[in-house]
Amino acid sequence: MPPIDNSDLTGTTSRRKPKKDVTEIGGHPLSPSTLMMGYGYDPMLSEGSLKPPIFLTSTFAFESAAAGKRHFEGITGKRPGGADGLVYSRFNGPNQEILEARLGVWEKAEDALVFSSGMSAIATLLLAHVSMNDVIVHSGPLYAATETLIARILSRFGATYVDFPAEASRAEMDAILERAKEMAAAQGGKVAMVYLESPANPTNALVDVEAMRAAVTAAFPEGAQPPIAIDNTFLGPLWSKPLAHGADIVLYSLTKYAGGHSDLVAGGVLGSKHWLGPIRMMRNTIGTICDPHTAWMLLRSLETVELRMSRAGENAEKVCAYLRDHPKVDGLGYLGFLKDGSQKDIFDRHCTGAGSTFSLFIKGGEEESFRFLDALKIAKLAVSLGGTETLASHPAAMTHLSVPDARKKAMGITDNLVRISIGIEDANDLIADFEQALTAV
Repeated sequence: MPPIDNSDLTGTTSRRKPKKDVTEIGGHPLSPSTLMMGYGYDPMLSEGSLKPPIFLTSTFAFESAAAGKRHFEGITGKRPGGADGLVYSRFNGPNQEILEARLGVWEKAEDALVFSSGMSAIATLLLAHVSMNDVIVHSGPLYAATETLIARILSRFGATYVDFPAEASRAEMDAILERAKEMAAAQGGKVAMVYLESPANPTNALVDVEAMRAAVTAAFPEGAQPPIAIDNTFLGPLWSKPLAHGADIVLYSLTKYAGGHSDLVAGGVLGSKHWLGPIRMMRNTIGTICDPHTAWMLLRSLETVELRMSRAGENAEKVCAYLRDHPKVDGLGYLGFLKDGSQKDIFDRHCTGAGSTFSLFIKGGEEESFRFLDALKIAKLAVSLGGTETLASHPAAMTHLSVPDARKKAMGITDNLVRISIGIEDANDLIADFEQALTAV
């Protein structure tokens, strides 16, 4: 992507573009899994290299001073349209741009941005769209660091929040939005954002995105509606596509399924240029873009994301079928076992798979859960999820330890909850591992 057409020194030169991507053949649209092998990259721009090289450079040479001015006009927002070339690696780079193009394919997003971590993506999103005296409406529970960022850090700068349980009905959503509007009016701010996490971490509770879209449309006039942002890490990009259900912005910890090998940390934001424009400007300013090597590794991982997620999902279904009737198991928070009610309705409308991360409730409490975790031989005792290996952790004592006890209780994050992320090992081996570990309980 770096080579540039320098036939004009007036500053109106256009950056050399990759050849047009093939996205359909004879009217047959190509699937995202096929497009992951080459979309957004022209080998002829990189000496014919089949795979994109890693562009380890801090800065890029301009073809002329006037072109440099034009590039900075786009980077700084003085000229609409954003970057018109490669300037400096805090702003963009070939690896990051190819990665962003491919991420957008999965959800048919108009634009995408990549970040140094999932939390840097969330922080940049909130800093871009939330101002002093604004109100954030969010579902609960959220990932503990997200809750900390909203409740303890943004509050230092005058932003407040109201929250509602992930399983909330449309009527409850209407009520919470009205409360948020009243708070914003009293504070002299606005309702800046509706922030969702579905499935919720670690309970797997689903949020009705379509209902929230309808609630926001009813509560705010056109042109004044806050964006609906959603963390889609647990099911995306394969099993859920929230942009199709009414979300405006989708967030990812790309560390998880998209990366999928437990060897990198990154984040992503997808959506329309309208909502991502301010986030891009904030990223340019505070430097939360992911590095080129990480972007290159993610390009590698996206080529197999469908295969890995499909195998992990199949494994999870088999493992949960075994665990469901075990005498030392008190319940499972597994989406594939939803039978009826509002959660099943949301699942049927929003999801194409049950995922491979679930909650396992051990009969007993922390002591019994710790015995189970310490006895595992194949599954690794570690936080995170979505990797090729099976991971197990204790949210109440680990990832959500900082959450106040009363809130953990209200959100169902109990001492007997173990979070399991199933990998791509042999399912029968995993069942044997869980079977022997449960004997220690």
